[in-house]
Amino acid sequence: MTVVCVEQLSVHYDKTPVLWEVDFEIPVGLIVGLVGPNGAGKSTLLKTFIGLLRPISGGCTFFGKPYKEVQKKVAYVPQRTSVDWNFPIHVLDVVLMGLYGKRGPLKWIRKEDRALAKQALDRVGMLPFASRQISELSGGQQQRVFLARALLQDADLLLMDEPFAGVDMATEKALMEVFVQLKEEGKTLVIVHHDLTTVKNHFDWVILLNSCLIDCGPVAEVFTEENLKKAYGSAAYLVTETKKLTRSKTSGV
Repeated sequence: MTVVCVEQLSVHYDKTPVLWEVDFEIPVGLIVGLVGPNGAGKSTLLKTFIGLLRPISGGCTFFGKPYKEVQKKVAYVPQRTSVDWNFPIHVLDVVLMGLYGKRGPLKWIRKEDRALAKQALDRVGMLPFASRQISELSGGQQQRVFLARALLQDADLLLMDEPFAGVDMATEKALMEVFVQLKEEGKTLVIVHHDLTTVKNHFDWVILLNSCLIDCGPVAEVFTEENLKKAYGSAAYLVTETKKLTRSKTSGV
């Protein structure tokens, strides 16, 4: 089953092209890395998926239908830096916002809703912080709260914009454990990612992007030196050497 289908998608900011005639499909039940250099259009792609940006041509469907018809099956986790973390709201209330898409923002919060929200927080290790204000949390803790909000939506497709940015290794490992569990439950995850040294460990598939689509498919087939050169230019050589050094250090060579 195809979860995401993108056809001839082109997106501009003002008159500047950001994405150009992008085509790919994603099957169900995968953890997919959306990878490319800064300015490649990764965040733009996710925002276009959920209607925050309008393409100049082409389009995308989810589960064979337009986003508006299946938006309750899609959860979006934005970049942490795009959120006003000084807004006076408690952690549990942030997670409960995950219900707005299904029940609307004006519905009364029920006891069962709070129980489900606490379960989601517990799943990401944040239940002890339920009564904290979000401004009191570290970057990694804030990411976990946003993930808990997405979990409460019980979506089949999760779109995440750099969930590992600014978090420590322990948090990254904890998030990956949750992502793998979600995959085992049949969910599909599309994750914007910038650390090329962890791509092979984290993802089943890769979408390699630099305004145009470089390639899309299984990591072993797409994440090659040739494709990295196409996406990153001469910097790909440095990336490749960094990966080799990292593997050598990890293995003790």
